[in-house]
Amino acid sequence: MARHSKDKLHGDVPSVSSDAASSDRKELAAIAFERTRMPMVVTDALKADLPIVLANKAFLDLTGYAAQEVLGRNCRFLQGPATSPIAVAEIRAAIANENEITVEILNYKKSGEQFWNRLHLSPIHGDDGRILYFFGSQVDMTEYRRIEALEASEHRLLLEVDHRSKNVLAIVDSIVRLSNADDPALYAAAIQHRVRALAHAHTLLAERGWTNIPVEDLVRQQVTPFAATRAFFGGPDIRMPAPVVQPLALVLHELAVNAAQHGALTAARGRLSISWKPRPYGAGFKIRWQEVGSRPPPTLAKRGFGTVIVGALVEKQLKGRLQKTWSDEGLLIDIEIPSARDLAAT
Repeated sequence: MARHSKDKLHGDVPSVSSDAASSDRKELAAIAFERTRMPMVVTDALKADLPIVLANKAFLDLTGYAAQEVLGRNCRFLQGPATSPIAVAEIRAAIANENEITVEILNYKKSGEQFWNRLHLSPIHGDDGRILYFFGSQVDMTEYRRIEALEASEHRLLLEVDHRSKNVLAIVDSIVRLSNADDPALYAAAIQHRVRALAHAHTLLAERGWTNIPVEDLVRQQVTPFAATRAFFGGPDIRMPAPVVQPLALVLHELAVNAAQHGALTAARGRLSISWKPRPYGAGFKIRWQEVGSRPPPTLAKRGFGTVIVGALVEKQLKGRLQKTWSDEGLLIDIEIPSARDLAAT
């Protein structure tokens, strides 16, 4: 196993420091790490399963674990039955690609108490560019979420719904009805992530003034958090009308989540290829989603709720067509979206 070399790891230069503080910055950094109220950990990227090698008192206070119960373990010991697999998939993708990430994830204290953790993960590279450690900081968002939920509940009846909300509410209704409700905690997490995908699409629309949005912008927005460097995009500049954006955003989100949990992205060399082109006859466009390295499902496999939602959105909401094909290479999905005129006429 490779070892760390002090000669190949130098800390970031402080943004502001005096000469005296600069000479003591290593000691001051160690003091700050231990005394800060923000929970922090460092894991060893050169050892199998990324064991924790440093943790501060704030982390122990937050989680309720003793030092000997933390050192040498992977941070997944904080996960539990209601931890979202989608959030876990995002973290794994960031680690695999050595990217920074900030994600909210439901974690568990030693006592079994749940807490919402805003995790920020950052890779630490040596002077030669090789990954050495991962730094993680946590913020307990539980109280914030409780207040946020209370405020939302108090003001829900005061909100006005404009003409664009009808389309969004129809999609949310589909999410609530079609999501797997066997486990209440996982049900809530699945709905949360799906609604968040809609919110990201809504933000994209708002930033562009609710005008036509490039297909590429939406595809990259929904797929990149899960695939990072293992997704390849290609196609001409096609603009889609606002009513198409949010339903299609949820379709892309479901496909990306499935690829991260069950499809090509679960394989070390699996990859995605997403392309788009105009429909050959008339307005509208086609999207081809290809997963290379994914395994065909069992012959009698039950249709997942994500599959049901994708089919309902494409065929019912967007009045389009969807065809799924398995080959020796993997999964191929062709999606056809009609013109805005066809969509408005139905």
